[in-house]
Amino acid sequence: MSEISHHTVWESCIESIKKLVGEQSFNTWFEPIQPVSLINFELKIAVPSQYFYEYLEEQYIDVLRRVIHEQLGPFGKLKYQVLMDKGNEYRTPYTLTIKSVKAPVSNNSHNNNSESFNPFSNGHDERSYFDNQLNSHYSFESYIEGDCNRLARSAGQAVADKPGVTSFNPLMVYGVSGLGKTHLVQAIGNHIVQSQSEVKVLYVTSDKFANQFIEATRNANIQNFANFYSQVDVLIIDDVQFFAGKPKTEEIFFQIFNHLHQNKKQIILTSDCAPKDLGGMQERLLSRFKWGLSADLQAPDFETKVAIIKNKMEADGIEIPDNVVEYLAYSVEKNIRELEGVLISMIAQASLNRREIDLELAKQTLQSLIQHIDTEVGVDYIQKCIAEYFDISVADIKDKTRKKEIVLARQVAMYFAKELTNLSLKTIGYHFGNRDHSTVIHAIQTINDLIESDRKVKMCVDDLKKKLKIKEA
Repeated sequence: MSEISHHTVWESCIESIKKLVGEQSFNTWFEPIQPVSLINFELKIAVPSQYFYEYLEEQYIDVLRRVIHEQLGPFGKLKYQVLMDKGNEYRTPYTLTIKSVKAPVSNNSHNNNSESFNPFSNGHDERSYFDNQLNSHYSFESYIEGDCNRLARSAGQAVADKPGVTSFNPLMVYGVSGLGKTHLVQAIGNHIVQSQSEVKVLYVTSDKFANQFIEATRNANIQNFANFYSQVDVLIIDDVQFFAGKPKTEEIFFQIFNHLHQNKKQIILTSDCAPKDLGGMQERLLSRFKWGLSADLQAPDFETKVAIIKNKMEADGIEIPDNVVEYLAYSVEKNIRELEGVLISMIAQASLNRREIDLELAKQTLQSLIQHIDTEVGVDYIQKCIAEYFDISVADIKDKTRKKEIVLARQVAMYFAKELTNLSLKTIGYHFGNRDHSTVIHAIQTINDLIESDRKVKMCVDDLKKKLKIKEA
C-alpha cells in the first residue's frame, strides 16, 4: 500500500464520486477536499471546517464508503483532518483529526453487492439485523407543513401512527421532483421504527428494487426475493413511475403488493404524477394504486419557504438575517430541494471563507448555483440598465417617489422583469421596494398601452430591448 500515493487514491475516488453525485453537490462538498496521507489502508483527507465534516458524515458517508472500498478494498478506512482555526500571523492553524464515525463496509456477508436484497447475515436473528435503509435525518419535526403539503403530511402522520390500519393503504405521495416526497415517506418510516420497534419497515427506490429483481432472476433466486419483501410490515417504494416499461418487475411487485395488502401490511409509494397519469404500466397495478389515498405536493408558497429556511438554520445552529431569509424565499421559486441546495452551499461558503452570512453572500451563492433560473441577479441587471437609460439611480426605481419620470422608469423596469424572467408578479413586486402584485399588473398594462399610443415610449422600449439583449448573447 505504501507504493500508492494518497494523491493517486483520492484522484481515483474523485472520478467515481463525480458519477455518483450531482455537479452542484460535487463542487460544493468534494472539490475543496485535499488528500493528506495514506497509511495502512487508512486515507486521511483534509476538510475546511467542523460543519463540513459533519455534513459529509451525515449525507455522503455511503458515497465515501463505497469509493474507499473500491480503491482500498475491504480494509479501507477514512479519517478526516478538520481545520478548526485558520490561525493568523501570530498563531498557526489548528486542525483536529477525526475518524469516520460511521460503520465500515461489512465484510461478513457472502454478498457485498449494494443491490443485494437479503440484509441478514451470519445466521443471527433476522429482526435485529434488518436494515430498513432509512435516513434518520428525515423526520416529521423537520418537515415543514404548509398549504402545499398539508393533506399529504396529515395522511402520513396518520399512517405513521397506525400503519396498515387506516384506509390510506396504499398511501401514494406524488409531485414533481424536489418537493419533499422522499423526506415525507422516510419521516413516516422513521416514526414507525421509533414508536413501534417490532414493526419491520423497508425503504427502497424503484430502481434498486428492479436491480435486485434482475439479480435474483440471474441467480435463479426469485422465490427468496419475493419471500423477503413479503415479510415486510411497511414497504416504502420511492419513484414507482420507473416500473413503467418493465413488465416482469411490475408482475413481481403486483404479487408482493397483493400479499402485503391482504395481510394488512402498509404500502407507501411516491411518484412524479397521480396514478391516473402514470403511463406504460399494467392497468391492474394502477387500479391498486388507487385503492388508498393519493396526496399531491405542490410548490411551497413564500411563507412555507421562510419557515423551511428558518428551521434549517436553527437546526444547524446558524443565525441568518431576516433580509437574507426573505431574499432566498422570494428568489428560489422552483422547489424545496433547490432551496436547500442554496442554503447548504451558502453555509459552506461562509464556513470556507470564515465570513458572516449576509445578503451579498446570498446573492453570490445564488448567482453561481442557479444561473439557469431567474433570480434577483436578473432583475438587478434590468434595473441597472433602465436606471442608466433614464439617468436616475436604481434606488430611485425602488423608492416610493411618485415623480413622473421615475414612475415611468419603474413601470418599464417591471414590464421587462415580467418579459425577461419567469418570476411571479409577487416576487417582481418584492424586488421593486416590496410593492404589491397589483402594482406590477398595473405597470405592465400601462406600458403595453403606451407602446400602442405613445411613440416616445415605444422607441424607449425598443432601445431597451436592444440594450438588454447584451445579457442574452
